[in-house]
Amino acid sequence: MLLQRRSTIASTRFTPQSTKPVPEKAILVGADLGQSEWPLEDSLAELGRLAQTDGAQVVMQVTQRLDKPNPKTFIGSGKASELGVLARNVGADVVIFDDELTPSQQVNIEKIVGKDVKVIDRTALILDIFGAHARTREGRLQVRLAQNQYLLPRLRGMWGHLVHEQTRGGIGSRFGQGESQLEVDRRLVRDRISNLRKELATLEKRRSVQSKARWDSGVYRVALVGYTNAGKSTLLNRLTKSDVYVKDELFATLDPTTRSLGLEEGRKVTITDTVGFIQKLPTMLVESFKSTLAEVSAADLILLVVDASDPNASREIESVRSILNEIHADRIKSVVVYNKCDLLDAQERERLASANPQAQLISALDGNGIQALLYRIAREASEGDVTMTVEVPYSKGILIKMVHERCQVMRESYEQGGLLATVKASRRMAKTLEPYRAEPKGNPANNAPAPSGSSEVQSPEI
Repeated sequence: MLLQRRSTIASTRFTPQSTKPVPEKAILVGADLGQSEWPLEDSLAELGRLAQTDGAQVVMQVTQRLDKPNPKTFIGSGKASELGVLARNVGADVVIFDDELTPSQQVNIEKIVGKDVKVIDRTALILDIFGAHARTREGRLQVRLAQNQYLLPRLRGMWGHLVHEQTRGGIGSRFGQGESQLEVDRRLVRDRISNLRKELATLEKRRSVQSKARWDSGVYRVALVGYTNAGKSTLLNRLTKSDVYVKDELFATLDPTTRSLGLEEGRKVTITDTVGFIQKLPTMLVESFKSTLAEVSAADLILLVVDASDPNASREIESVRSILNEIHADRIKSVVVYNKCDLLDAQERERLASANPQAQLISALDGNGIQALLYRIAREASEGDVTMTVEVPYSKGILIKMVHERCQVMRESYEQGGLLATVKASRRMAKTLEPYRAEPKGNPANNAPAPSGSSEVQSPEI
C-alpha cells in the first residue's frame, strides 16, 4: 500500500509538463472613419493575421463608426468603457488597435481596460513581428531603430506616477523625480537612435559599393516586390532553384536575398527578394529600411508580385505602388505578376488575363507560367541592347568572362590579339566594352554604331 502511494506521488510529481507557449488572448479594435480605401472588415482580418503571426489568439473584435478619432481614447468614451468590460470578461491579455494611437490615447485606454491588459496599435504589432523575423545584422539594426523611434514619444506614460509628484508644487518641485528620470531615459533613447543611424550609415556605404560594382559589371538587376505573403520567396526559389526560407505567414522575409539567374540566351541577371509591403505600413519602418529598399530603387526591372486569389489584389497593388513612390522607384519599369493562379478556376484566369493583358499569370508553386515569365524577363533585359564587335585582350580575363556571362554572344573567334566577338550587350555593358570596339572581319556593315554618348564614357578598370 505504501509502495503504491509512493508510486502515485512519483508519477504525479514527474508528469511531463507542456513547454509550448500559451497564445495570448487578443481583442482587435477598429474604427470606420470613412477615409480608407480598405473596408474595415478586410483591414481587421489582416490585423488578425498579423496578430496570429505574432503568436496571439484573436477572441473578439470591437468596431465603431466615427467621424473622427476621439482625442482621448481614439474610440468613443462609451465604447472605451465597453471595451474595458469585455476585456475583463474574456480574460484578454492584449488589446490591438488597427490604427496608430497617440501616447496619451494609449495611456488613457490602459487605465480603462486595467493594468494587466496590454494596449498596442498596428504599428507596435508590426514592429514586434519585424523584431522576431529579422536575421541579418542590418535587418536587426533597422528594426531596433524603428522601435526606438516609436518608443521615444511614449516614455512619459511609463513614468507617470513620478511625474505626478512634480505637479504638486512646493519646495523641490522644480527638480521632480519623474522629470529627471524621464529626461535621462529620453537622452538614452536619443543616443541609441543616433548610434543606430551611424551603424546603418556604415552598412549603407558598404551596400552602395556593392551596388556600384554590380552596376559597373553590366548585370541586369530584377527586384521582386509585392504585398506580404504574395509568394515572392517561392517565386525566387522557382526561378533560381534556391532554398530561401518560405512560410505561409506575414513578413516571413525581411532581409533582401539576391540570387543569380541564367537566361536561355546565355546572359546572367540577378534577382533580389525584398521585404513585403502592407497597408498602413508605418512611415518609420519605410525610413529605417531605406538602405534595404535601395535594392529596389537600383533595379532595372521590378516584378510586382500579387496574390491572384486575394479579393483585395487591386488594393494591394495600389498599396505597393504608393510605397514605391515614397522611395522614388516608380520611374523604374515594372511588370505585374499574378501569382497563385493555381487557386483560380479556368474562367477566373481567363477573366484576369483579359483585364490585364500586360501582366504575367503564374503559379510559383507548380511552375505554371514560369517559362513565359522567363521569356518576359529576357525580353525586358535585351530591350535597348547594342550589337557590337569587340576584341578583348587575353590579359583582360575578367572582362572576357563578363562578355560570356553578361552578353549574348552571336559570333566569336580567338585571334592573336585576343577574343574577337560580335555580341548583343546592354547599354551599360556596351559602355564598358566601347574601348575594345573592333571592325568585324569579313562584313563591316554588321558593326552597329556606338551607343549615344559612349565615346565619352571611360571603361572601369578591369
